[in-house]
Amino acid sequence: MLSSLFVKILALLVILLGFAFAYLAFIQTTIPQVVTPLTPEGQYRIKIAPGSNVSSVAKQLINQGVDTSSWKVQIVTRGLLLGKRLKAGVYDLPPGASLSTILLKMARGDSVKLNVTLVEGWTFKQFKAAVNAQKDLKKTAQSLSDKQLLALIEAKESHPEGIFLPDTYIYEPGDADTLIYQRAYQAMQKRLAEVWAMKPDNSPLKSPYELLKLASIIEKETGHPSDRSMVSAVFNNRLKIGMKLQTDPTIIYGLGDRFDGDIRKKDLLKDGPYNTYTRYGLPPTPIAMPGKDALLATVKPADSKALYFVAKGDGRSAFSDSLVEHNQAVQKYQLKK
Repeated sequence: MLSSLFVKILALLVILLGFAFAYLAFIQTTIPQVVTPLTPEGQYRIKIAPGSNVSSVAKQLINQGVDTSSWKVQIVTRGLLLGKRLKAGVYDLPPGASLSTILLKMARGDSVKLNVTLVEGWTFKQFKAAVNAQKDLKKTAQSLSDKQLLALIEAKESHPEGIFLPDTYIYEPGDADTLIYQRAYQAMQKRLAEVWAMKPDNSPLKSPYELLKLASIIEKETGHPSDRSMVSAVFNNRLKIGMKLQTDPTIIYGLGDRFDGDIRKKDLLKDGPYNTYTRYGLPPTPIAMPGKDALLATVKPADSKALYFVAKGDGRSAFSDSLVEHNQAVQKYQLKK
């Protein structure tokens, strides 16, 4: 009985010792791979595709010149319990990085993130220029017409102006530029729907697209953020009573590349789709990309009867309910009399 128990205990000890020696051998093999610098010179950049396994990650590292092998990557990955935690992305591997540093970086998803910013009040032309200037974006949209681009991002509008939400958009090296357009368009659609739901019952606006048009005018006409709701009130009031908007930014947009910095009397008198001095209502399209604040101000104008405003010279505007008051403000702030 005792001898049988002794044999079992001895067998268990042998098994435990076997595990101990195996673990020691594993540690002796793994530790050098964990701490040894593998990228002594220069910086490496690799791209791990979605769904990549440890073997494909190892292949990418080797192809980029990292001093390692598939079995080493397998050993360290298992030792650090990272097997299924490696995330897709583009990674910069700094000089002197060890295999553990590299793999832990991938497990954290600490990939390269770049960004492009669409500024409030920019035109679509300016937005395209900013996207095209991003060296790490794959240029797909450059060869497309506006119509083709709109179809690709599944936009329901027929004109690209104003339909992209100003914001900072994150991307990874190698992403297609069309991804930026798609995100900005979807963001505007979401925000536009939210703001449209806030529209008061007495609003003169008949559709979200009309809201977008007016918001773009408010964006361009607002010199100081504190004036935004009053600028909105002026244009909402004018639309309600059927008064021409008479806003210079629409003239400038209509002139396009012909605008040299000055608006002349002939520009105000020459009729055209964007001349709000000769035509009633809103222009055929937005004239810029309105930001979130301009969109909100469009449906939340100040409680005012103002129909006019003039720049005071300090970035702010003076608002008037009547033409007489407006002319007095013009004399005071513009003509300096």
